[in-house]
Amino acid sequence: MGLLDRFRRKKENESSRVARLLQTGRIVDGKVLDVTTDGDDKVVQIFYCYNVAGVEYESSQVLNADQRKSKTRYIPGAQVIIRYDPRQAANSVVV
Repeated sequence: MGLLDRFRRKKENESSRVARLLQTGRIVDGKVLDVTTDGDDKVVQIFYCYNVAGVEYESSQVLNADQRKSKTRYIPGAQVIIRYDPRQAANSVVV
């Protein structure tokens, strides 16, 4: 291991990234743009946008089991709550 390896930031796995954003991320309103459904017409992935400091961001998220239970919450055009990393606004998660 080299000297620079000691100072490199370790990669964060998805579950710890989501947990960190849910706990410390800033809140902003977002809008569902599109959805992907499974064979039973249940929404499994959403595509959304949000605005931070005049910059428009677009992202997508695979919904967890609790989020999939809501049939009307994640339809195109629906308002959603986003938590984002203030140091890297493109890093976000739907609450």
